[in-house]
Amino acid sequence: MGDLTSRGLEFIRKLDEFAGLKREWVVKAEEDTSPDYGTPPWERPIDVHIRMGVIPLDKPPGPTSHEVVAWIKRMFGLSKAGHGGTLDPKVTGVLPVALEESTKVIGYVVHTPKEYVCVMQLHREVSEQELRKALQMFVGEIYQRPPLRSSVKRSLRRKRVYEIELLEFTGRYALLRIYADPGTYMRKICHDIGLVLGVGAHMRELRRTKSGPFHERKGVVKLQELSEALYRYRVEGKDDLLRKYILPVEYAISHLPKVVIRDTAVDAIAHGAHLAVPGIVRLHEGIRKGDMVAILTLKGELVALGTAEMSTEEVAKASRGIAVRVRRVIMKPGVYPSAWKKRKQGGGSEGEGRS
Repeated sequence: MGDLTSRGLEFIRKLDEFAGLKREWVVKAEEDTSPDYGTPPWERPIDVHIRMGVIPLDKPPGPTSHEVVAWIKRMFGLSKAGHGGTLDPKVTGVLPVALEESTKVIGYVVHTPKEYVCVMQLHREVSEQELRKALQMFVGEIYQRPPLRSSVKRSLRRKRVYEIELLEFTGRYALLRIYADPGTYMRKICHDIGLVLGVGAHMRELRRTKSGPFHERKGVVKLQELSEALYRYRVEGKDDLLRKYILPVEYAISHLPKVVIRDTAVDAIAHGAHLAVPGIVRLHEGIRKGDMVAILTLKGELVALGTAEMSTEEVAKASRGIAVRVRRVIMKPGVYPSAWKKRKQGGGSEGEGRS
């Protein structure tokens, strides 16, 4: 295995670690990538790195999520930017901000579970045992109607709360860690816990600690740090801090199962073709039909996102057929050679991303 291929696969392994994934790989073929085309994510020129970057921002209290994104757009002179899930003005914490090309994938962060730490104030004292018993009632599937002060229609919704942990309790103040579906209102959970206890309650403070694969423990960036990094680059010509604070777009999809493809299959996918089995070099174990997967090159570059048409086991046994139906193309055509056009001219099949 060539050095560039090894480094690319190591980069993909780091993406799995970033997202907390522990998946094994099924290897279909041993193949190297060519250094003649494509650019490993860690070697992109700084202007490309910015346009294909995601900032794990630590949102401050005060501005809206939209205002924060607008500031970053102006700072970098970008035409597009987007965030990975709205935070109310007073709420702080993890707000992934996608720049330019990365906005194509930020929606796959928006629709992932979120983790929060909140301070809940009870209106009268209760015992810790009573509180813990009430908290357990909110783990699992719950029904929730958005609060009066919300930006969405107040229709009844079903949400899933995966975990509620009582971190601290002083009789009237409880520090909670809550991991739940996107769109779950923490202040509504606090209010409803107060109703169950019969004493009333409301949320005093809220911080988001995790959004998709981004967690504050893995590093978040403050607006002033981002401003300093940009100043350092523009005045001193040093891009080290920008590369530290802005992550490659691949980190935004690090939580998805992954399929690695041959160099000769890349351009067909970039043109919107679906991925056929012969184009696959390796893929994660445990992929099921219908799963959203990320398609990567041997250098670790994100090519596209798609829906699995076969499970890992089916791909491992198959020699032909569509393995992934492409939903969102990220890589521009022409970055890799157009091997698929040669096959078309020679009477081969078009549009399957074959090798």
